[in-house]
Amino acid sequence: MLLAEGSLITNHIAPPYCPPTDPLEIIYDDPQILVINKPSGLLSVPGRGPGKADCAISRVKNIHADVLTVHRLDMDTSGLLIFARGKDVQRALSMQFEKGQVTKRYIANVWGEPDEPSGLIDLPILIDWPNRPRQKIDHETGKPSQTKYAIDGNHPHGARLILSPLTGRTHQLRIHLAAIRNPILGDDLYASEEALAVSPRLCLHADQLSFKHPLTQEILNLSAPCPF
Repeated sequence: MLLAEGSLITNHIAPPYCPPTDPLEIIYDDPQILVINKPSGLLSVPGRGPGKADCAISRVKNIHADVLTVHRLDMDTSGLLIFARGKDVQRALSMQFEKGQVTKRYIANVWGEPDEPSGLIDLPILIDWPNRPRQKIDHETGKPSQTKYAIDGNHPHGARLILSPLTGRTHQLRIHLAAIRNPILGDDLYASEEALAVSPRLCLHADQLSFKHPLTQEILNLSAPCPF
């Protein structure tokens, strides 16, 4: 299955929502900011219906009632997730994301190996309305989307990549890698049957974040070890 101009799969049925029950791992905590290592399988924010109320922000509100969402990770993506404590901090951090001042790094295990050891994937992305929540590559009306990648090793089914998104489109890393014929292992939306079957989870992890603390102006360089 190659996603180029559109998705080849329709009528996607999501499995039942069964989030992990392990305690949250806190990476950073101060009066302005809370950062966790979100596990794969946990929503960042509530989904539709009472069955999807359990999520990262509902759990962190048990730690600090004043936390607010700054950004999101896909449910099946693990890694660093920032929460603001108060609206002023949320506004300042959100502005850093909007201006591209937050450096993000991801680790992914993909099917096969890219043609080049490193490069830039520059493919515009548009929501695939008939097949939501999927996105698609659309060269006419898609939003500009860029992802830098570099091979960082191998595994039995392909390559291990370091990914640096330069834009922040929904499913950007997942669809960009599928579009160059190297889908992320365990990706139930964009991977081939073979690439989906070899991993029980989506092999995508946000392992590094660098941003400016909105109060102290200190550059915070945070990391969370990759679990796969």
